[in-house]
Amino acid sequence: MPKKTTVLLLNLGTPKSPNVSDVRTYLFEFLNDRRVIDIPWLLRKILVNLIIVPFRAKGSSKIYKQLWTKDGSPLMIYGEKVKDLLQEELDENFKVELAMRYQEPSMKRVLEKIRLDMPDKLIILPMYPQYASSTTGSTFEKAMEIIRGWEVIPEIKLVNQFFDHEGYLNTIVDNANQHDLNDFDHFIFSYHGLPLRQVNKVHPNKNCKDCDCDKRFRPDTDYFCYRATCYETSKLLAKKLNIPKEKYTVAFQSRLDKNWLEPFSDKVVIEQAQKGAKKLMVFSPAFVADCLETTIEIGLEYGELFEENGGKELVLVESLNDHPKWIAALKDLVIH
Repeated sequence: MPKKTTVLLLNLGTPKSPNVSDVRTYLFEFLNDRRVIDIPWLLRKILVNLIIVPFRAKGSSKIYKQLWTKDGSPLMIYGEKVKDLLQEELDENFKVELAMRYQEPSMKRVLEKIRLDMPDKLIILPMYPQYASSTTGSTFEKAMEIIRGWEVIPEIKLVNQFFDHEGYLNTIVDNANQHDLNDFDHFIFSYHGLPLRQVNKVHPNKNCKDCDCDKRFRPDTDYFCYRATCYETSKLLAKKLNIPKEKYTVAFQSRLDKNWLEPFSDKVVIEQAQKGAKKLMVFSPAFVADCLETTIEIGLEYGELFEENGGKELVLVESLNDHPKWIAALKDLVIH
């Protein structure tokens, strides 16, 4: 008999609305995650609840209002579309659900629905191409925290990452090829940044600053190193797109202080403009759906930075969103 299988797709989350109160609630839940801000409990509570959230919520609300569409948050819109499209591609033995690590639809509520449905197998698939403790790790920890109380625990498959999956890579290539790559002076592969201390925890006997994973990927030691997989993703994409090594840069965005992964994306954008680049293409391979970090941070803010420093046009490559090849890639990750 075929196994009754539930596929749980997960993403980070989004405020219910761009209003200050909803943004505050979202930031409160997100930033109090011990894997996101990995400092002692008391210090985290003081920093998040008394400093970051009270002072950041209003400004973040204004930015979310720029992102919001008449149908809501792009992250949620594409999440629902992907869930429905993947369901259409799978047979009657599969059921696809969507949850967010923070806010709605909550993992607690969706996993309770799955518990009552009693599948034979549960596939947990966080839609983060590169593993990081603060994203994939946090999602798995929350899922296990909920599932461990179930009377009947089904067979469980965890999809850790998929940065080297052909379908994922080919979707990005397709989106990039909507443009004439010969028109661009330089290319940036921009990934969400992480504090160096979090990356160093993956290989405690080796400091990230001394590591050469930007030059050489070693699957046996680097497979769960976020920095290493970001560089490897970029190399794989550059090879498929025939972008020579000297024409692209790997960079990291959204930093909170100087002790984060470098080089910083905004600084690279400025440097390229000052070197004389007139047209710049920016990829965001860490994000499967367009969101605040892609549409606003890269598309608008970096675009302005580029022009202010002498550049003419910055083009953001669209995220995977609901591209047919992305749906096919997810199907492959589920059934293999």
